[in-house]
Amino acid sequence: MGILVALLVLSVLIFFHELGHFTAARFFGVQVDVFSIGFGKKLYSRMIGKTEWSISAIPLGGYVKMKGQDDSDPTKVSYDEDSYNVKKPWQRIIILLAGPFANFLMAFFLYFAVSQMGTYATPIFNYTKYLPATVGDFSKDSEAKKVGIQKGDTIIQINHTPITNWGELGEVTQKVSTPIIITLLRGEQTLTYTMQPIVKELENKFGEKVKRKLIGISPKLTEEKFSFSLREGIVFAWNETLYASNLIFQSVEKMLTGAVGADKVGGIITIVDITSQASNAGIVMLFLFTALISVNLGVLNLLPIPALDGGHIMFNLYEMITGKTASEKAMMYITMVGWALLLALMMLGLYNDVTRIWGTH
Repeated sequence: MGILVALLVLSVLIFFHELGHFTAARFFGVQVDVFSIGFGKKLYSRMIGKTEWSISAIPLGGYVKMKGQDDSDPTKVSYDEDSYNVKKPWQRIIILLAGPFANFLMAFFLYFAVSQMGTYATPIFNYTKYLPATVGDFSKDSEAKKVGIQKGDTIIQINHTPITNWGELGEVTQKVSTPIIITLLRGEQTLTYTMQPIVKELENKFGEKVKRKLIGISPKLTEEKFSFSLREGIVFAWNETLYASNLIFQSVEKMLTGAVGADKVGGIITIVDITSQASNAGIVMLFLFTALISVNLGVLNLLPIPALDGGHIMFNLYEMITGKTASEKAMMYITMVGWALLLALMMLGLYNDVTRIWGTH
């Protein structure tokens, strides 16, 4: 059941991505010949107007085939009035951006839905931004405990910088000079403590070794759900969409620079497996993970690889800047290289997936 839910989630995300392209294309008067969910043999198709809507056998993506655009052969063009080729470069860029934008928009709505349903603290979203900076416990040999800080104290300043949540506490602690001056509330009292943090080398979320200043406290977690008003929910959805986007951009950057190993790349099997687990954990977890995949899909499609939206955007930017299109020969070779890179990345993800599964059995 979980696998079926995972495949349904992927299909919905792909549908909205392609719907973004479709809507923008039709807005600018471009004829859409095919709207397909999946690749390969068509399992179902139906003509609605001039567009063939289809579901294909391999649910690993989808595509919108516009008149005059063919990724398999960039030399196939059309100069009819309703063709993609005759539109201005800025119009084509909007059509290309509409797919990733639809994914970001869907993630926003999913995060907003989660905010209205309520959610517990989980690493799948930036929950530390919504936790008060209240001390819940101490680590072994905690410096904070040694100077007299107690459980239940709420930190309101670090070196005179205001603190409103646990996320800010961690960020400010890393930036300020030492020793650290902590101002906190204990009941009706406002107290100040000065301490020297311990510096340790830890792994960050990308698996990199980084030095961090630690004062030896952990947050006070509540068993109650985080709940948001309508306005707070909109802010929550906006912040989480930006946070997820930034996280994925950083992941791609670190992978390209070698800071994160290629063995960290996951493929379709990992996505299906984790989505299946999320669906078993409840609707809120499923929504959170689906939002993360949606942002991932949006970000990855913006990469400047010719087979992706980002690659096509680069071609159009080149035309806008130079006033001329790239040669058909150059576009053919660059597109072939783009497809090779994309297939290599997919194979790497699949290899890592199989390796992980083999290693767990």
